Amino acid sequence: MAISKDKKQQLVADLNELLSDAKMVVFAKYQGLTVAEMQELRKAARENNVKIKIVKNRLVRVAMGNIAVYKDTDTSALEGQLLYAISNDDEVAPAQVLAKFAKEHEALELKGAFSGEGANLSEQDVKNLSALPSKEQLIGQVVDMLLSPVNEVTNGLSGNLHALLDGVAEKATN
Repeated sequence: MAISKDKKQQLVADLNELLSDAKMVVFAKYQGLTVAEMQELRKAARENNVKIKIVKNRLVRVAMGNIAVYKDTDTSALEGQLLYAISNDDEVAPAQVLAKFAKEHEALELKGAFSGEGANLSEQDVKNLSALPSKEQLIGQVVDMLLSPVNEVTNGLSGNLHALLDGVAEKATN
């Protein structure tokens, strides 16, 4: 069934808003996924603050043409039935969500991505991004590295303190 012109304009306006704030847009072929699998994908995406959109590629091209960052981006890879995973918070989350889902469901095939700066990324780039740790994991690693010297000093001092107390206790019993 054809979509009315008003509905198309509303979809383009919604896409303009989503893409303007997007840090990463990953697209993938989804042909062959069942409704239940799509619901599972949307649930996993929601848990990671990623939005899944299924929109005609032509409407995505129109929306991208309205945004200065994406105006000159090559959109030739937008062919076939594609879904778009969009994140406004994390550059890596859409790639991780789709790559993880694609490992379990062969029907989902990663095709590429657009960065928040308008760069066109290949399928291999998306797979490489999905292997990176998430923002929260990176923050945790940095905090752990910063606390490492403090923990080592504390452990060293507590070890010496225990030895001192053991020595005092031994003297007291003799």
